[in-house]
Amino acid sequence: MATRIALKFIRDCSVYRKIKSNNISRHSFCTGASTAATPPPPIPKKVPQFSKTGRLFTGAVLSLIIGGGAYASTVDEATFCGWLFSATKLVNPFFAYLDPEVAHRLAVSAAARGWVPIEKRPDPQILGLQVWGRRFSNPIGLSAGFDKNAEAVEGLLGLGFGFVEVGSVTPVPQEGNPKPRIFRLPKEGAIINRCGFNSEGIVAVAKRLGAQHGKRKMETSSSSSSTEDENVHGGKAGPGILGVNLGKNKTSEDAAADYVQGVHTLSQYADYLVINISSPNTPGLRQLQGRKQLKDLVKKIQAARDEMQWGEEGPPPLLVKIAPDLSKQDLEDIAAVAQALRVDGLIISNTTIQRPDSVSKDPTAEETGGLSGKPLFDLSTNILKDMYNLTKGRIPLIGCGGISSGEDAYKKIRAGATLVQLYTAFAYGGPALIPQIKAELAECLERDGYKSIYEAVGADCR
Repeated sequence: MATRIALKFIRDCSVYRKIKSNNISRHSFCTGASTAATPPPPIPKKVPQFSKTGRLFTGAVLSLIIGGGAYASTVDEATFCGWLFSATKLVNPFFAYLDPEVAHRLAVSAAARGWVPIEKRPDPQILGLQVWGRRFSNPIGLSAGFDKNAEAVEGLLGLGFGFVEVGSVTPVPQEGNPKPRIFRLPKEGAIINRCGFNSEGIVAVAKRLGAQHGKRKMETSSSSSSTEDENVHGGKAGPGILGVNLGKNKTSEDAAADYVQGVHTLSQYADYLVINISSPNTPGLRQLQGRKQLKDLVKKIQAARDEMQWGEEGPPPLLVKIAPDLSKQDLEDIAAVAQALRVDGLIISNTTIQRPDSVSKDPTAEETGGLSGKPLFDLSTNILKDMYNLTKGRIPLIGCGGISSGEDAYKKIRAGATLVQLYTAFAYGGPALIPQIKAELAECLERDGYKSIYEAVGADCR
């Protein structure tokens, strides 16, 4: 991998020098044409002036390339893989110097182009589990919002996530809310966003997922070494499980029609589907969490999914993502609908419009939008525990909100989560955080005498 990155870097530098050379040549030619009798004056050589941050970043990248290439020649693949993940800690801090949305775009592009480490080491066996008939090598997932348009599914799954959720995807492309719309609170390990479902639309996402799905089918058909009766780790898009998060357009007057369109177009590529009715940045969206509205919406979406033709594996599970800013009655209503309609799962939770004491003194906290990260942990975990009790542990729950360590993930599992998701901590910590959380989670389970994830689910609710 280090050799490949080095070659790409050298090639890019060569192309840049060639372009600069061509520009100088064209300038000289034009000057000569305008003054035929007088030779063009010599162009003084100028040393490019780079910012201090740029020089530091370039130096760090070159050091990683050279050091990585030398190190790779002396160690085994697993050890080198660990070094690569650790090495990202040197590069990741430079993203903090960039505008949050620019940094986000660069991170997605890097993953899409394969400029991120690939996890070669097997996950701890204690982390493996099966949910909805699908096998997860570990319960750590990347939540929706990072890869909104399914540009980097393969690269993100390759980082070692047990599952990746793309979206939210809207039927029609939309820009979302005006910029700036993402704000960092680094001291609190938090982010406020008011993106508003910026999306390239279901057609663009369907093309990407279709190509990825076709590639995955070719890979699985060519490698038929596993027995037929054994489920293989991974899903429709790669080594991990792929979730597709569906949203509605801001100006849409028929929310159900938007979600149904998403189901018809994207469900064939998804290992599970999510109805996002809890973003605080789309006007009126959270009203769909009401008992009657939710019941009517879920019925229509389930009918749309079930009317499609499915193979032996059946239709993808349907989950609902809810907000943390719900009353006790709201939670009871959602639990009742989820059980009555046999919803396959719930994601708890989305971002919050509240501003806990830990962030209230930060001037950035006054920005409108949903708060994610460490300050959300307690609020979302309490809602998770309440929902586990209300559903009596009969519905798989995904715990999301404020996870930044293996201990945090473990607390979510003990509160009732079968799977967990992170985003903000990944934005701050980078790829190195993923193996760290998995190792810490395995240690927590073993420390308390559990032999599997299943045994720990809901332990604090018994």
